[in-house]
Amino acid sequence: MPYERLRPSFVFDEERLKQLQQIAPEAFADGKINWEVLKESLGEYTEEEGSEAEHFGLFWPGKREARKIASIPSKGALIPAKGEGVNEETTKNILIEGENLEVLKLLQKSYAGKIKMIYIDPPYNTGNDFIYDDNFTEPLEEYLKYTGQMDEEGKLLTTNKRADGRFHSKWLSMMYPRLSLARNLLRDDGVIFISIDNNEDSNLRKLCDEIFGEENFIGNITWEKRTISQNTETARDQFQSKTEYIFVYKKLVDKMRFNLEITGEKEYDLTDEKGKYREKLVEEMSSLGMRGRETMIFPIQGVKPREGKQWQIGREQVQLFETRGDIIVKSGKVYLKMRPDDETNEKFAPFWSHFFDKDAYGTAETGKAELSDILETKAHGFETVKPVTLIRKLLFHVSSTNDIKLENNDLILDFFSGSATTAHAVLEINKQDKGKRRFIIVQLPEPCSHDSGTFRAGYKTISEIGKERIRRVIKKLKKESKRNPEEDLGFKVFMLEKSNFKQWQDYKGKDPKELISLFKEHETPLTEGWKPENLLIEVMLQEGFPLDSEIAELKEYKKNSVMLVTSEFCEHKLLVCFDKKIYQETINALNIQGEDIFVCLDSALSDEQKITLSDKGFLKTI
Repeated sequence: MPYERLRPSFVFDEERLKQLQQIAPEAFADGKINWEVLKESLGEYTEEEGSEAEHFGLFWPGKREARKIASIPSKGALIPAKGEGVNEETTKNILIEGENLEVLKLLQKSYAGKIKMIYIDPPYNTGNDFIYDDNFTEPLEEYLKYTGQMDEEGKLLTTNKRADGRFHSKWLSMMYPRLSLARNLLRDDGVIFISIDNNEDSNLRKLCDEIFGEENFIGNITWEKRTISQNTETARDQFQSKTEYIFVYKKLVDKMRFNLEITGEKEYDLTDEKGKYREKLVEEMSSLGMRGRETMIFPIQGVKPREGKQWQIGREQVQLFETRGDIIVKSGKVYLKMRPDDETNEKFAPFWSHFFDKDAYGTAETGKAELSDILETKAHGFETVKPVTLIRKLLFHVSSTNDIKLENNDLILDFFSGSATTAHAVLEINKQDKGKRRFIIVQLPEPCSHDSGTFRAGYKTISEIGKERIRRVIKKLKKESKRNPEEDLGFKVFMLEKSNFKQWQDYKGKDPKELISLFKEHETPLTEGWKPENLLIEVMLQEGFPLDSEIAELKEYKKNSVMLVTSEFCEHKLLVCFDKKIYQETINALNIQGEDIFVCLDSALSDEQKITLSDKGFLKTI
């Protein structure tokens, strides 16, 4: 079996690269693309015009850099924040504090093709809200600086003002790489919902058409966000908008089907010796220009359709009801006795493109009130909170099933989580239908302004509000009814920090001594003060194991601490030992086979031991 050194790696859009390799394998050599061979393989489908040629699409200053930023490897890692969550040892729910672009990169390998539904409510680019000002060279460093980036008055320094240059371009450059990475995470039958208002709706539509494909656009939901008009000075100069929009895209055409809502049962209000039934009129329809006209015109117990009409049912179905004695003729009209076994005993409501019922979908006003009730304060700083009922409806139409034999354990992602409405909705709908959906929510620890009611209420960052909301919702749900033993009322927290691996910086100086010193610093690959529990999470994600993987220490190894990592998404096992020395007794007893992977420090093994372990399974050293 192979033996290799483990280093952080990142492959942009690995899924599409694999698809391209299947289509044109001759264009790949040693894992690299030969562009000339690829152009020859595609033949007449390649574009012969130069780079200056005009094409249809959305273009803006900075688009090329925005596309590149998605492929820049993250220098970060996700560190467990123990004690911040609830039921951390058993829960599958995840809250991540961090810059979402970096987090999405870190999730690419472990969560590619695993997310059933994404809902995001990004900044609307109103001129006052926060825009992620991505730095293309050191995004993690910029994030770490930002977490303390406030002036003396406590105001955020990174709003996108309309007076600034490239107002729309900044917003598009912020959204492009995030949506591109998000698409990779969706299952083939996955769907993404994106809330937006009329500041950027036209640009977002074109952007999503490019990333997800115009053919995968499902529709645009119009949501009534407020029912009360605002009596402000601006109302004299412009329209007041009471609606927002939710764009809906599938991952792949014909892979996604929406669940329809059951609105009630048909009533079987009559009874005979055979049981309950209801009367259904055999209706007529115009026969003009209809194929099969002659076969649909016949007498039913002496009653014929009127001139120019035909029955809506055929002879075979009529004969079935005649044999059963379930046909009634009254006043020249024909009725069938419909019994429960004859039809689906349900009425279904369609998935509407407009959400105007405030009781069914909620408004920003009700969302704000919900958050105030949960936190027991109106000073939470959120003016346009999405209501739980809105997200719960989206979850129902995408993530529910009418088949009780199927476990509903869909994974739901929100990487602009704000006050954690999505997490709240997942917990509530699971309580309602006994589902096992899991959430991953991501929120920047955006500092609350020092002069805000939020800060005075004790919340220093937006992510702290989300964590507290989830804690209180869990506490409330536990009290409301008898708990289902399989119900996941918990969450664990991870924080974005620097990687445990040292990052190589190209040397641009001319002093040989400095260069030698730089090499010596990198003789040890790990940063000073690294912790095994933090490095374990980083290795897990690199090896494709998700954050909710089962982690257990194997007690049978007496001289070394060996951790076993397993997940329902991975057929093989991951065994990890970060001890400074691995004893021969451990190596002899180590149970790795097939595709199992063992990871340890390179310095902990002798060359002979490396050969022994690589014969057992995959060995990767740090």
